[in-house]
Amino acid sequence: MHIRYGYNIEIQCGQDLPLVTLLDVHPSRRHDLVRPDHMTVTSLLDPARVVPTTQYIDQFGNICRRITAPAGGIIMRAEGIVQDSGSHDPIDPTAEEVAPSRLPDDALVYLMGSRYCETDRLSAQAWSLFGHIPGGWQRVQAIVDFVHNHLTFGYHFARSTRTAAEAFEERVGVCRDFAHLAVALCRCMNIPARYCNGYLGDIGVPFDPAPMDFNAWIEVYLGGRWFTFDARHNQPRIGRVVIARGRDATDVAMVSSFGPHTLRRFEVVTEEVEEPRPDRAMPLPMLQRPSFATAPF
Repeated sequence: MHIRYGYNIEIQCGQDLPLVTLLDVHPSRRHDLVRPDHMTVTSLLDPARVVPTTQYIDQFGNICRRITAPAGGIIMRAEGIVQDSGSHDPIDPTAEEVAPSRLPDDALVYLMGSRYCETDRLSAQAWSLFGHIPGGWQRVQAIVDFVHNHLTFGYHFARSTRTAAEAFEERVGVCRDFAHLAVALCRCMNIPARYCNGYLGDIGVPFDPAPMDFNAWIEVYLGGRWFTFDARHNQPRIGRVVIARGRDATDVAMVSSFGPHTLRRFEVVTEEVEEPRPDRAMPLPMLQRPSFATAPF
């Protein structure tokens, strides 16, 4: 299948504003791009003025862009088409845990506590809840089931400073909170888990009339590979397009600014489309997100 994706983001600022973005599709999916998502950045006050960007790869393998927004602000846009298998997230109930002593070096960092995933505050609860469950896929699924049922989802619950331990106590959150709590509980059980964000449209599930947003989920290391789990939806989904991976939301913030600004527009689209024809341009319709969508930043 082919999936059209993209965003339209406007940031207003009173002075030159340095930014770092993680909005490009992850290198692991670049080979699937039928039409790459080339970001265009223009001045908010003068849309004909192109604002330059530079790229680098961070320590987690994500594509980052450096931008200096001119006084007044910028408009960031991108659209692309990715080819996808159309398959659901893989499931392997036989996947076993890998002992910390046998983990690959690059997986060890995903056992450690981090800014939003305080393993020290949740360790006792994790072992009390999941210590009796057989290790491997069954234990991870039990963690995801628990988070899915323990937290109540709602965009009005969004708070950019909420940690996994706070989500555990407050029992509310948005997709990033579901992901943080699941990551933290897995790490408490010595299972490497990492935070992911990206595109996830309503493909193969009932249509959700709410405006689209980026999504957060987790990947867990079992049986020598990384598997996708999603505590918010708690079902295998079709058409995930990963943008970035990291220890938690700190590492994969979509926009990091080094100065005051106002988010004026935040629109995201992800939808299945027919196979694109090279002789036909495909306009990208956008859906506007309410102002509380700034929370994932």
